[in-house]
Amino acid sequence: MVVSGVGLSTTARLSDIAAQAGVSEATVSRVLNGKTNVSATTRQTVLAALDVLGYERPTRLHQRSAGLIGLITPELSNPIFPALAQVMAQVLSRHGYTPVLCTQTPGGSTEDELVDMLLDRGVAGIVFVSGLHADSTADHDRYARLGHRQLPYVLINGYSDRIDAPFISLDDHAATRMAVRHLVSLGHRRIGLAIGQHRYVPAQRKIEGYIAAMCELLGLTREEAAYTIRHTLFSVEGGHTAADALLDKGCTAIVCGSDMMALGAVRAVRGRGLEVPRDIAVVGFDDSPLIAFTEPPLTTIRQPVEAMATAAANALLEEVRGNPAQHGEFKFQPELVMRGSTASVRDRT
Repeated sequence: MVVSGVGLSTTARLSDIAAQAGVSEATVSRVLNGKTNVSATTRQTVLAALDVLGYERPTRLHQRSAGLIGLITPELSNPIFPALAQVMAQVLSRHGYTPVLCTQTPGGSTEDELVDMLLDRGVAGIVFVSGLHADSTADHDRYARLGHRQLPYVLINGYSDRIDAPFISLDDHAATRMAVRHLVSLGHRRIGLAIGQHRYVPAQRKIEGYIAAMCELLGLTREEAAYTIRHTLFSVEGGHTAADALLDKGCTAIVCGSDMMALGAVRAVRGRGLEVPRDIAVVGFDDSPLIAFTEPPLTTIRQPVEAMATAAANALLEEVRGNPAQHGEFKFQPELVMRGSTASVRDRT
């Protein structure tokens, strides 16, 4: 069957679009042929499905962008950041806005420079992912200045009560408690934490959750629990370095602040002629794309990326439309995903 004038030549393609959009093939056909008996929301959903599946929109359906939205993220080497950006971009595009992705790289543009660039381009709003708002030592007045300019913004991961805006956060405290509880249930007693610099709010919360769990479940003092914390970079190399230090302290299990760090920890274990999980258990953080296909598949704490990114995009859209979203922090719950990098502790006596 040929759909007139849209360049889609098979029923199979119509069915793919219909399945992606959650509507009937007849509805897809009406949208693609420019019929008017379709609601604006349904039309946007079908057009978003075209974008997601990689089909080019028919020329007649191209619409003028409702405006630009800036997305400022850290460098994209950590897969969790492009995953968040992708979901937000899909939501914004579905509502007619054009996302502008700006990434911070070492030696590249600063967050303030990226904000100035976006302001010069007349963006309608900005989403900040793990930006300076997450740094407890940074000057947070920069966000108040955006508020004075009536520019809506939303912040992901890194709450500060000095900033009046919607925050979307993972419950980091609950996440590390969850990881420690899992390892204790497997018989581990010497559990280390490889984490980023203490000035970052998500790291502070992970540390507090870890210490609370170690004290509650293993009867340690805060000082004893803190002995097996190692601060490092959120990278494979950082995880490797931290794991080496924690192995020297006799840890049989390591909780990491990111999946990339966990891959570095696995590499450090293997570098000593040991195996994961037979000798050392490793837990990651994020459940990044493809992490289930590592060797061994990584046990990790999952961030609900789709839910968090969708909430951030929708909150910003409400702000842009003049319907202020509730300011303050919205916490999302993590999930422990058990795979092959954790197992019961071996008797090493």
